[in-house]
Amino acid sequence: MPTIHALIGALIQLTRPSPPPDERGLSQSTENAILLAGAAGIALVIVTVITAYVTDNLPG
Repeated sequence: MPTIHALIGALIQLTRPSPPPDERGLSQSTENAILLAGAAGIALVIVTVITAYVTDNLPG
């Protein structure tokens, strides 16, 4: 019985079309770099604002 299942599975694999190749490549890398730079910029702004707030509110 398992041989029949293996044969049917192989037949399905051979007859179905293969998926198209993934062509994102460089554009995906560029998008990731831009998002990372944006996240780093937002984090820097948040840290700067919090630092300024804490420094201004420390007792003198």
